[in-house]
Amino acid sequence: MKANVTAVDVNIKKKRRTSQFMGMKRNALLYLMVLPGLIYFIIFKYLPMGGLIIAFQDYQPYLGIMGSPWVGLKHFIRLFTEPTFFMLLSNTLILFALNIVIFFPLPIILSLMLNEVRHKLFKNVIQTVIYIPHFMSWVIIVSISYVFLTVDGGVINEMIAALGGEKISFLTSPEWLRTVYIGQIIWKELGWSTIIYLAAITVVDPQLYEAAEMDGASRLRKTWHVTLPAIRPVIITLLILKIGHTLDLGFEHMYLLLNSLNREVAEIFDTYIYTAGLRNGQLSFSTTVGLFKGVVGLVLVVLSNKLAKKMGEDGVY
Repeated sequence: MKANVTAVDVNIKKKRRTSQFMGMKRNALLYLMVLPGLIYFIIFKYLPMGGLIIAFQDYQPYLGIMGSPWVGLKHFIRLFTEPTFFMLLSNTLILFALNIVIFFPLPIILSLMLNEVRHKLFKNVIQTVIYIPHFMSWVIIVSISYVFLTVDGGVINEMIAALGGEKISFLTSPEWLRTVYIGQIIWKELGWSTIIYLAAITVVDPQLYEAAEMDGASRLRKTWHVTLPAIRPVIITLLILKIGHTLDLGFEHMYLLLNSLNREVAEIFDTYIYTAGLRNGQLSFSTTVGLFKGVVGLVLVVLSNKLAKKMGEDGVY
């Protein structure tokens, strides 16, 4: 009897493997399209993870990974005990909170507004104009901001002076750093971030709008009770992915804004890694900071995904 059951199990497994192989064969072109992205992630994302071992070493380039002495958690202890750690953590978390509270809802609001525009040409022009800043580098964005905000001949400061006010050091004052930072993010990424939401809105069943209209719902009511619930899964997914980048705000943007006068509020983990690793040659310590960022991001994604599922959403996975 057991032999018969085993034979049946083997046959079932063989049939599953055959069906899987036939499915892969039928979708060979789709798998071929996935291949470049898979190769990219293997080469540039997964293989470099082997270098994380130097976070536990006193890495010396001339000795290599295999020859460098093992120091265990020495660099982690240094990271958590240095006075700069709490400054870096607070600066990073504050900027991330501004991103979530101020920037994250704006693309949703803008996409809902664009969805209500019925004149196609006007809508296309608006979308094109707000998409353009995304294709500019942070160097260009910060440079244009400098032209507007600098004390020496800046357009905005000249207008303030012409109105009888006192010029403001937007670019060097710690009080204005975060305002300038979030303002530049809104300018550069607001339009581009609406693309996913607009795509999600296009697949909403038109019959839902017709039913709401028959019930006497206004355009605002239809947006609130039909459009927003329909794109809620997309909003939750993007929010979870955003939370995963809590400590990863990006190096280039903040480095261009950073100077000796606003360092106390502008120094974040990304710029600190550059300073410690490349400028000061502390490769093991900078790798430790990067590993800490990655682990925190992974934990936050897992926790937020579980929370989303408990609230009845699909989550990321």
